[in-house]
Amino acid sequence: MDSVKKTALFDVHEKLGGKIIDFAGWSLPVQYEGIVEEHEAVRNAAGIFDVSHMGEVEVKGKDAFAFVQNLVTNDVATLEDHQVLYGMMCYEDGGVVDDLLVYKFNQDFFYLVINASNINKDYAWMLEQSKGYDITLENMSSQVSEVAIQGPLAQEILQKVVDVNLDDIKFFYCNRNVTVAGAKCLVSRTGYTGEDGFEIYSENKDIVKIWEALMEVGKDMGLKPAGLGCRDTLRFEAALPLYGNELSKDITPLEAGLGFFVKLGKESFIGKEALVAQKEAGLPRKTVGFEMEKGIPRHGYDVVVDDKVVGMVTTGYFSPTLKKNIGLALVDASYAEMGGALGIQVRKKVLPATICSKRFYQKNYKK
Repeated sequence: MDSVKKTALFDVHEKLGGKIIDFAGWSLPVQYEGIVEEHEAVRNAAGIFDVSHMGEVEVKGKDAFAFVQNLVTNDVATLEDHQVLYGMMCYEDGGVVDDLLVYKFNQDFFYLVINASNINKDYAWMLEQSKGYDITLENMSSQVSEVAIQGPLAQEILQKVVDVNLDDIKFFYCNRNVTVAGAKCLVSRTGYTGEDGFEIYSENKDIVKIWEALMEVGKDMGLKPAGLGCRDTLRFEAALPLYGNELSKDITPLEAGLGFFVKLGKESFIGKEALVAQKEAGLPRKTVGFEMEKGIPRHGYDVVVDDKVVGMVTTGYFSPTLKKNIGLALVDASYAEMGGALGIQVRKKVLPATICSKRFYQKNYKK
């Protein structure tokens, strides 16, 4: 794995016995103690994740607002300073370049957080779309480290090592001037697990002491290091999408069931015409939740009805929280009715599944 990139926390993961894998070109822990144990720690106490592989791009200049408003599907005009917005960047045909978080520092300064697997593609796309706008773009990804602390005790633990009252950082807001374990950081409260939690962005040189300080103050409160494995099971139970699964260049936000984050009423954004046309014509495919009595669904498995392939599983697991076999699938719209019967091709057998709500888990965010 010599050619694979390492975060500033790589030695910490090895010392903790993390099982290291190649994820999007990064050496990252898929688990430490075990996916289920780490999943349950986040649901019941707290977990800490190394998410330094995520990408960060600064947008500065007098046209920063106009550029970002045209770039993403959601309405950036609704943002206050230091508020955060979820949205997508789309191609002209409505397919998704990436999903991202938009941090508004002020009207002339935005911070975009993008997926690790898409950093180079996304930055090239942004540069191409920036022509004609009076802005500067800077890919900060290699200069920034990030940890996320998630779970019902996340605030209580983090509060022990910061110089601000975390009650003042509301859900989907941030503070750019927080001292965490002696280091100046950007702290936000968004989460990707269905639980309350915070993201801490710092310079690479400071992230180890931040991680170690959190682990020390949280050791008697159930805080555990958490890997990519439970990050996926947690976000999936909370019906949060993953690029490459629920979203891709071949799946529109509307097909993914994320129309709430697509503001077709705003003046313009890249891909708007295609998405308006798709909505008016009726969606050809829809994303549904399903559960199975037997068999564990996996990403890429075919969905079959009457010997006909009508879709595919985008994500599937045995849910550690619900103790059920559940999944999300993108299916032909005519087969997407709540309570409908589907078949999932699990190896050589087609096993029965029933369409259910995608809200597998009740999110526990602090508003």
